[in-house]
Amino acid sequence: MAEHHYDVVVIGAGPSGEGAAMNATKHGKRVAIIEDKPMVGGNCTHMGTIPSKALRHSVKQIITFNTNQMFRDIGDPRWFSFPRVLQSAQKVIGKQVKLRTQFYARNRVDLINGRASFIDKNRLEIRGNKSVESLHFKQCIIATGSRPYLPPDVDFRHHRIYNSDTILNLSHTPRTLIIYGAGVIGSEYASIFAGLGVKVDLINPGSRLLSFLDDEISDALSYHLRNNGVLVRHNEQYESVEGDDHGVVLSLQSGKKIRADAFLWCNGRSGNTDKLNLENVGLVPNGRGQLAVDEHYRTEVENIYAAGDVIGWPSLASAAYDQGRSASSDIVEDEYFRYVSDVPTGIYTIPEISSVGRTERELTEAKVPYEVGQAFFKDLARAQITGEAVGMLKILFHRETREILGIHCFGDQAAEIVHIGQAIMNQEGEANSLNYFINTTFNYPTMAEAYRVAALNGLNRIF
Repeated sequence: MAEHHYDVVVIGAGPSGEGAAMNATKHGKRVAIIEDKPMVGGNCTHMGTIPSKALRHSVKQIITFNTNQMFRDIGDPRWFSFPRVLQSAQKVIGKQVKLRTQFYARNRVDLINGRASFIDKNRLEIRGNKSVESLHFKQCIIATGSRPYLPPDVDFRHHRIYNSDTILNLSHTPRTLIIYGAGVIGSEYASIFAGLGVKVDLINPGSRLLSFLDDEISDALSYHLRNNGVLVRHNEQYESVEGDDHGVVLSLQSGKKIRADAFLWCNGRSGNTDKLNLENVGLVPNGRGQLAVDEHYRTEVENIYAAGDVIGWPSLASAAYDQGRSASSDIVEDEYFRYVSDVPTGIYTIPEISSVGRTERELTEAKVPYEVGQAFFKDLARAQITGEAVGMLKILFHRETREILGIHCFGDQAAEIVHIGQAIMNQEGEANSLNYFINTTFNYPTMAEAYRVAALNGLNRIF
């Protein structure tokens, strides 16, 4: 068995693994990254963020063509199959893999393909296709990501029953689809399939969609999903899921039965820890396979860290990269370590949603004297030009100090627009103020102008 020695070994080449490896090697550490899949990028690149967002973009282009009267001079509305639309996503995946593979080569990080498992707290066994290697390390960062949680009483081997990974293998466009789980992933896929003309039943075990969002934004999502033909069913739990040659029948605990051509499970994720032999180092994951860490991303074993989806919240690619980078910052003791807690939400439904900071409900419960500034996209010249008039920007600010407390955006480019507000919220002291948007000249016409409109709207409410 070949043996190799490293300062830092990272398990998993997704966003958190990449962030950890790049930061460690740039500080002079000898670094190896272990990936059990043929290509780097993790589930973010191959199963989750990249393919679903590329898919959404293609669907949005189809919707624009089919609903814009100007294009009727070219021809009638057109509908594309799911596999045809997915082809564009595959091109993006290839570009991402090429780019990220070059990162490791250029920064002299050893990329090792194989499955990692712990021998003890300073050694890993790597099983590749034709070899077994032993890696000695001083520090290890577990960045193995997550996979869809699959309940044992649902037969995911059935050709009409999918999860959020296997849905990308769908070889046809179903006429009807049941999506179980109305979280971020379920809501995004509901938007995508509705945009392809599929009749969607979205089953929500909770009482409202994405309850962590500001209530007004959550209500707007519910309205637009229904407006696009999605039937949302709240407070429903599954009893059984049965597939046959012609479709799938979902039986609910409430007594309802729903039939569709296909079924998509989008209810929860599990950490990828079951094959790491964690018992050899004394680590015990929780029931969802996730590892507990402290505020420096250290596990209960001093020299073993964890970051990304494998530690749970917030399970976002954006946060995972920063978590991995911060874990290695703690190892190399640089000046950039931070515990990642200020995380904007980006939800790529149609229309998209993004927010940062506290919601109206949270501020009301905390008895904070806040006020609201609103800008509706239908009133912005840029939105009128682009035809993307659905949406709004909402600024929550302290009515006495004018400190910005929350930014909530719904509509086209929401995930981009929110970062302007985030930048001001992160300023210290009096620099975090509604006054910035009142006293700053914005390009016209732009979507960013919504901040000036919303700030003036909020200012008018103060007396």
